Amino acid sequence: MADRVPAALRRTGSALRGRARLPARFSPRRSRLFVLLGLLGPGLIAANAGNDAGGIATYSQVGARYGYGLLWMMVVITLSLAIVQSMAARMGAVTGKGLAELIRERYGIRWSAFATLAVLIANLGICISDFVGVGAALGLAGVPVQISVPIAAVAIWLIIVRGSYRSAERVFIWLTIPFFAYPIAAILAHPHWSAVGSAIVAPHIQTNSAYLLLFVATAGTTITPYMQLYLQSATVERGARVENLAGEQREAVAGAIFADIIAAFVIIATGATLFTHGIHTVGSASDAAKALVPFAGRYAEALFGVGLLGASLLACAILPIATSYVVSESLGFEKGLGHSPRDAPVFVGLITTMIAIATIVAVVPGIPVINLLIGVQVVNGILLPINLCFIWRLSRNRELMGEHRNRGILDVLTGATVLFTSALSLTLVAVTIAGA
Repeated sequence: MADRVPAALRRTGSALRGRARLPARFSPRRSRLFVLLGLLGPGLIAANAGNDAGGIATYSQVGARYGYGLLWMMVVITLSLAIVQSMAARMGAVTGKGLAELIRERYGIRWSAFATLAVLIANLGICISDFVGVGAALGLAGVPVQISVPIAAVAIWLIIVRGSYRSAERVFIWLTIPFFAYPIAAILAHPHWSAVGSAIVAPHIQTNSAYLLLFVATAGTTITPYMQLYLQSATVERGARVENLAGEQREAVAGAIFADIIAAFVIIATGATLFTHGIHTVGSASDAAKALVPFAGRYAEALFGVGLLGASLLACAILPIATSYVVSESLGFEKGLGHSPRDAPVFVGLITTMIAIATIVAVVPGIPVINLLIGVQVVNGILLPINLCFIWRLSRNRELMGEHRNRGILDVLTGATVLFTSALSLTLVAVTIAGA
């Protein structure tokens, strides 16, 4: 019996590879916490990283301009995001390789190099905007950006470079907790819940250009290329295998649902306050927080600020990691969180460089961040359809995926999602270029 116990433990450890390990002595409450952390992972992190400073600003603008009128679209976008995230998690678990590595192996170095360059440019721009978001969030509490941003940058670098993958993942999961501030802010705004429910199930579609532009922008900020790139690579690094496939896919879908529920609450909070009182324009997420004060009180502003801080910190960490995964996979370099600069110089060096550049730009006054974000939006809009097409083609490849490939109704839904999302993304590119 004694000889069989270690073998049983080994089998259990294999089945839960990549999950959190429990300490030898723990209380029931603590054990439940570790089990919960083990069930959460890349899907939750990737989806919530999409709710960054730019995303919160977009959702706030949706609520301020149209109230609850665009809530129905979150159902459609959530379905699309869940399908895309599920595919990325499945490919990571089945192949044991990141998306950039599969593109290089299947389609050659040219496509891989193009995707790598586009990701590098787009992610650096978004990373800068999220460090600006960190400064704006703490600025609501009176902390100067020249202090808050460098401290946040050092903390993020230490978590990523000096810790292991598991320790970093747990920190990222904890950073999703501030997102609960948005539902509380929405409750403080006293929305008409019957009107909210009606807007979700009974779409009232408008055909004017401003409405369509916000629809497209919301889809674009909810489903972005770096999310899928991070999710697939992180699924591989956490050690997920085919035997973990069902759990990884459930976690990816649950992460998409959670992230979009949070986005909906941002729309509800601003719709119940700003839209109701005739304020239809929001410049940034921090502007939205300040605008809530006369209608929902200082607590609502503080809650919005807490949510913005958590969102920005999470995105500031995920963007350099996702970029480093892509570059390292495309060029065949060593990669992985917890690696020293000597073991993975390109991976660690790129993370360090991105954080340093984003920090410097975020604290320098007068930098045209808005113009930068317009350019990034165009690059992301072009890159997303390419990424989604690769994900779709690879996920239905019999040789690569075997019995886990896309087929039947799942393949039809995936194809429709790719076409729908790509059309929206390219529309946003055209509108952005026309208005630039």
